[in-house]
Amino acid sequence: MKNTDQPIYTLQFGLVCLSSFLFSASFNMLIPELPAYLSGMGGASYKGLIVALFTLTAGISRPFSGKLTDTVGRVPVMAVGSIVCFVCGFLYPVLTTVAGFLFLRLIHGFSTGFKPTATAAYVADLVPENRWGEAMGIHGICFSTGMAIGPAIGSTITDHFSINVLFYCSSVFALSSIVILGNMKETLKAKRKFSFSLLKIKRQDIIEGRVIPAALITLLSYVSYGAILTVVGDWSKCLGTSNKGLFFMVFTLASLLIRFVAGKASDQYGRVVILKISLVLLAISLFCVGIANSSFTLMASSALYGVATGMLSPAVNAWTIDLSDPKHRGKAMATMYIALEVGIGLGALLAGWLFVDDIKTIPYIFFINTVIAAGALLYLQFIWKPKTAITV
Repeated sequence: MKNTDQPIYTLQFGLVCLSSFLFSASFNMLIPELPAYLSGMGGASYKGLIVALFTLTAGISRPFSGKLTDTVGRVPVMAVGSIVCFVCGFLYPVLTTVAGFLFLRLIHGFSTGFKPTATAAYVADLVPENRWGEAMGIHGICFSTGMAIGPAIGSTITDHFSINVLFYCSSVFALSSIVILGNMKETLKAKRKFSFSLLKIKRQDIIEGRVIPAALITLLSYVSYGAILTVVGDWSKCLGTSNKGLFFMVFTLASLLIRFVAGKASDQYGRVVILKISLVLLAISLFCVGIANSSFTLMASSALYGVATGMLSPAVNAWTIDLSDPKHRGKAMATMYIALEVGIGLGALLAGWLFVDDIKTIPYIFFINTVIAAGALLYLQFIWKPKTAITV
């Protein structure tokens, strides 16, 4: 049991937050430009796969990253995620066919399959459990700042230079994240040396049954994000917003602001209470995105979406840790992130399947996502009961 009076704002906490900021900016700066890039290669019908393939390998890698996080250590697993981002940035300009691009999206997904899993476990190791919500909120601010700045920077670089320069800049951000990791102390006490036997995954290594309720809420909540990543650039342009990264910047800045209080609120009032409020706001925001008829109304909807996700993210992360076995914290976070990747991937596939460059379908995509978010709320309100998590 940690000393609950110990400070959370330590050098190590600062370093992990800075590393996450750079990592997040590295791959998020590509997001708004990739759909047009793929269309330019003749792959417009594959837009849904930009995010879906990325999340597929992220999800597949989660059981491995969770097991390695609990055995080899938090820092090495974080490093693997950043290294993948670094390498992929240099390969995009080389593999310039549709097939090559889609292959790279598969490989790039391993980055988010490794780093966030280990980072969440690292943060939980550093801080006392009665401040997990606050710590996850502050860390989320740094990650979300990268999400906010990344797309705006990405669009600016592409407009003034070229998309190849954007790819190289993505690698530079990832490299900076790796350098910072070299100064971080490992928090896992009983470390083991890496061996290939650790890559043998058994059924019990895949899912932490105790955290299934949190994982289900995560899955249903993030379907909408997959849709946003796939079609909001085209929706923004249709409504008169020239910078396709502006939607991401607005919702992420709103998310940043609410995280200053949302994490603490979940510590004080409970995770489920905050999750219910955030899901109500999420459903409303998605409906508003669907009915937006101008750049202003779209950005206002984006801000509300940011408030909803800024409340939801630290609460669901802390709830996952609450429900988990401390000895399997890496597996617990991997389970939650598998659900996140499945949600994003399904949302991207659904949006890509319905869209196919037909703007008229976009409102219906967001109305469907409104219903899905409402489903998560109904689960928490009427189905989930405390201490009914399944044990695997």
